[in-house]
Amino acid sequence: MNNHFALKILDRLASLFRLFKVDYATMRAILASKLTMDQRRVPTIFQDTKQKDGNHAFYKSLLLYAFYGLILIPFLIIGDNYLYQMSIVFGITMFILMTSMVADFSSVLLDVRDKAILHTKPIEQKTISAAKMMHVIIYMTHLTVAFILIPFIVAIAVKGIVFSLLFMLEIVFITLFIIVLTALIYIAILRFFDGERLKDIINYVQIFLSVAILVGYQIVVRSFEFVDLEISFGWHWWHLFIPPMWFAAPFELLLQGNQASYIILFSVIAVLVPTLSFILYLKLIPSFEQNLQKMMQSSGPMKVRKHRLQQWIGKIICRSAEERAIFHFSSKLISNEREFKLKVYPSLGFSIVMPFIILFNIIQTDLNAPYAFLTIYFASLMTPNVVHMLKFSDKYRGSWIYKALPLADPSLLYKATLKAFITKLYLPIILVLSAIFLILFGDFSILPDIIAMILVGLMYVVISYRMINNEVYPFSQSFSFSQNTNTAITFLTMFIIGAFAGIHFLISKIPFGIYGYLLVLLIVNWLTWRTAFKNRSQGKERIDEN
Repeated sequence: MNNHFALKILDRLASLFRLFKVDYATMRAILASKLTMDQRRVPTIFQDTKQKDGNHAFYKSLLLYAFYGLILIPFLIIGDNYLYQMSIVFGITMFILMTSMVADFSSVLLDVRDKAILHTKPIEQKTISAAKMMHVIIYMTHLTVAFILIPFIVAIAVKGIVFSLLFMLEIVFITLFIIVLTALIYIAILRFFDGERLKDIINYVQIFLSVAILVGYQIVVRSFEFVDLEISFGWHWWHLFIPPMWFAAPFELLLQGNQASYIILFSVIAVLVPTLSFILYLKLIPSFEQNLQKMMQSSGPMKVRKHRLQQWIGKIICRSAEERAIFHFSSKLISNEREFKLKVYPSLGFSIVMPFIILFNIIQTDLNAPYAFLTIYFASLMTPNVVHMLKFSDKYRGSWIYKALPLADPSLLYKATLKAFITKLYLPIILVLSAIFLILFGDFSILPDIIAMILVGLMYVVISYRMINNEVYPFSQSFSFSQNTNTAITFLTMFIIGAFAGIHFLISKIPFGIYGYLLVLLIVNWLTWRTAFKNRSQGKERIDEN
């Protein structure tokens, strides 16, 4: 891995690292080792084949980011209101990059596993921190390039080289800003918390960041008004807290000659804030690494809590003692495993926020939209992602116990785990959303529709499992492979919930049709849960033995 392309680029910048008193040779060796270990991870999809090319699932996931990047093209080429267009472009870009940074790369910044090796060697802390930061930057650069490469080529063809170079420069500042902002937030958290509470707080902050970026994108869109098909912008002081506008302003200033005071202020902030943030991060590196020791500490003996409600629910929905035991085991893993929560909880946050965002958009166009409550279906979009993540665990090596369990019916492993997901994550969110929508609409006549949406959601869990996790034991694989998803199947599962929403809409047009639909859903749910797991005892399950 000493010939990695990124390392060759860094070699040309060696003098810059030495300027900051970083031991470049040592940093390069550490970074080469990390990149080598990354390359040796073999995706699950290749485990049953003879391929030995060492492809990392991360690189395959870049194709998905390239597909996402196509969303930017219309905003880049249509019109010349750069403050609006580029605010949308950078809002989408920051949303994609920030969620990826929080979900996939925060663990690198907060990694303490190499301390036992590196901290026993005569290596300066600054060098270790530089290697860690460059590790994140390398992969964030891969992701960013995949996301903006096609839009960048289109921008060169349509807008010219000056626009494109400015676009590339702004992307560099945005990527730097996102990485450093995430690191500074973690520095602040590490400063004030320790032990188990620190780890919980970090999880909650990561969830908050993901949801805040989504909400922030909506604020960007609504900062502009459309009057007679013309886009207008009214300056308010709170626009200073919307980063996409900072990075959009230089396009107005340099390409349109707009010298309004707020445009100049945004442009200065776009350069100043990322630069000062990076300098501040460099100053705080020693404190950051010192406080990272808290991640290895415990706040004291863990208190064993009796989840009586969960035990009561288990008695109701599980038919046998074996199924109840697996149900409680899965419930505890879902509740306690931090890596699982880090991967899953942001999507839960989206599922809570998205129905209200779509509802608000509908109400803006039609105040009397009678079927706006169907936006609750958007909450079910998180189901495929969560069901996919049920395959993974930090303690995956213990999954051998599944083969040793004296279970007459192995299908209980899958069924009980899905029930744990439904009771711990899905139903609480759907029930809260349903209660809020009932209050907002002030009409209990939509209660049958809400029950129908819940029944569809329960059936959708099983459909997602059969399409995504079929024949894979729960919690039996390493999180290293969590990016190895079948994109086509994931998109197909999303279209399925859309089809259910369409069917629901059509049935709502029929007088009393919803009650017949409820009866059909009850029967189909019963059949689905009875038959979906019947072939699970044939021994085809795969356990990650890495």
